[in-house]
Amino acid sequence: MTRVVVVGAGISGLATAYAIEQQAQQAELDVNVTVLEKASRTGGKIWSIKEDGFLCEWGPNGFLDNKPMTLDLCRRLQIDPQLLRSDDNARKRFIYADKVLHRLPENGPSFLKSKLISWPGKLRLAGEMLVPKRTSLEDETLAEFGRRRLGPEALDKLISPMVSGIFAGNPETMSVKSCFPRIYELEQEYGGLIKAMLKLAKKKRAEIKEGKAVASAAGPGGVLTSFDGGIQDLTEGVSNRLNGEVKTDCEVTKIEKKQDGFILHLLNGQTLDAEIVVTAAPAYAVANMLDGSHGDSSQLLRDIPYAPMNVVCFGYQKDRIRHDLNGFGYLIPKGEGCSILGTLWDSSIFPNRAPEGMALLRSMMGGATNPAAVDLSDDEVKAKTMTDLKQIMGIECDPDFVKIYRHKNAIPQYTRGHAQRLQAIEGAVSITEDLILTGNAFFGVGLNDCVNASNRAAEKVVQRVSSKQ
Repeated sequence: MTRVVVVGAGISGLATAYAIEQQAQQAELDVNVTVLEKASRTGGKIWSIKEDGFLCEWGPNGFLDNKPMTLDLCRRLQIDPQLLRSDDNARKRFIYADKVLHRLPENGPSFLKSKLISWPGKLRLAGEMLVPKRTSLEDETLAEFGRRRLGPEALDKLISPMVSGIFAGNPETMSVKSCFPRIYELEQEYGGLIKAMLKLAKKKRAEIKEGKAVASAAGPGGVLTSFDGGIQDLTEGVSNRLNGEVKTDCEVTKIEKKQDGFILHLLNGQTLDAEIVVTAAPAYAVANMLDGSHGDSSQLLRDIPYAPMNVVCFGYQKDRIRHDLNGFGYLIPKGEGCSILGTLWDSSIFPNRAPEGMALLRSMMGGATNPAAVDLSDDEVKAKTMTDLKQIMGIECDPDFVKIYRHKNAIPQYTRGHAQRLQAIEGAVSITEDLILTGNAFFGVGLNDCVNASNRAAEKVVQRVSSKQ
């Protein structure tokens, strides 16, 4: 029997452990998988907290259904009947710019009518077709890409809010190739984004005409999907189907290489032997575990920064909010001078997020552009959030329900040079094929990305097990 230890019981670690067990069973390999978790609960940053009739997501609130990875996992777990698609009205997304909430345009005609981008900005966007393809191999930031292809106004009002909404990041430092590889590929393949859209739309129409493709109701961004009990139902579903042991309150302090595997040193003074180790913990935590071994891997892992974040949940009586909550919520460009990055209208996105007659709003504060926010007192966070909600939505009353969750290391930042950094990390740990790194610090921060990376990590493990047995 080959003993495999997975360090970290967030979605990455749990999904990896499950995939290892399933793939090993199919290959008729004898594997024992143990998952070690520092915290007293599984799930990592996925945590659906139910209190006073409200359901607050501590971290992510779902996944997009336009990619198959997480949907396939749910089917294998047989929890897909419990999947919950977001309300159709949640497709209405807004940007707060020039002191006005603008609905984000979804097509050409609505873009032309929208006042979010000025006419000079729209003309600059149209001129993207004339911008030549970039040929330099040097990594480019999202801000550099945005200014070069789309213009400064589109960068400020479209790209920057999107980057803060997904990564809580700063477009001036984030790598376009690593953050949005598809956008990078479209420019390289088609010479520009508008050219790519036109050619792909033509190809799609031809495929539909020939019966080779069916138009998707999900749209280009997919539909946000969760569960009635919150996204924690996903990690609990994985954990419940594992055959191996999951040990919580079990912090790994050091991973030591030995002749035929590894010794894992635990904070409680105990040790654990393993022939193969998969780390699915944050990059900075893995760096501490690998200190003094595996070449420069520890320092390279520490070079992946994390953005802090406050998640601020406010519950209100619906009849005290005059603003229409028929939508997903809004993001805020940095230039507007607000304290928060944006607000999700959670009780409009999914049902059962608030008691009858109540509304739940979830605001994000901090990120790479405002890291000091994580150290504000609860009273300061509440006051600043209320000020912004009054300015943007006209809410003048105090919330009836308040919960503030702090993440000092919320989301990994794929800064300039991220791809080269990953190559160097892979080279440093490749001295042993029995140590495998996965998690959201490397190839995508979304749930789909994490599940996809977990499947790839599991394949590597099973290949190693097969070579040993």
